[in-house]
Amino acid sequence: MRIIGLDPSISSTGWGIIDVNGNRLSYVADGFIATSAKVPLTQRLQTIHNELQRVIELYKPDEASIEITFLNTNPETSLKLSMARGVVFLMPALYNIPLFEYEPNKIKKALTGVGKADKAQVETMVKILLPGCQPKNNDSSDALAIAITHCNLRNSYSDKAV
Repeated sequence: MRIIGLDPSISSTGWGIIDVNGNRLSYVADGFIATSAKVPLTQRLQTIHNELQRVIELYKPDEASIEITFLNTNPETSLKLSMARGVVFLMPALYNIPLFEYEPNKIKKALTGVGKADKAQVETMVKILLPGCQPKNNDSSDALAIAITHCNLRNSYSDKAV
């Protein structure tokens, strides 16, 4: 089984792909989709769409997982994040790939045993669980963590696709 983890953001959407064979995980690929604040929002959303389309068509994941996001204190930032999240949410659906959501503290706890772990702790565990993996940035590391979490929790969430 191949799983894609997705970490949506308007500025840098992370993605990470892992293969699962029984209880064995292996790293496939990771990356991020950077967009410039200097271009119109619609163009930024189109970039996210086009790049995720390329990733999905190239790696052909069987299932997708995404982090549940919470609202920011700035309403404009929350709205832009929601738009990016909508595009990221749509992409697996266009390919009939089931999508599963996980809360940030559940992801941290699944990887580190601590629900309030910091990014460095999460990235360290990603590297331990996926030998040879060197995530491109924090967003792709988070996406790999989301994919690993889905692998570990997927049986308990198998009937809860979004």
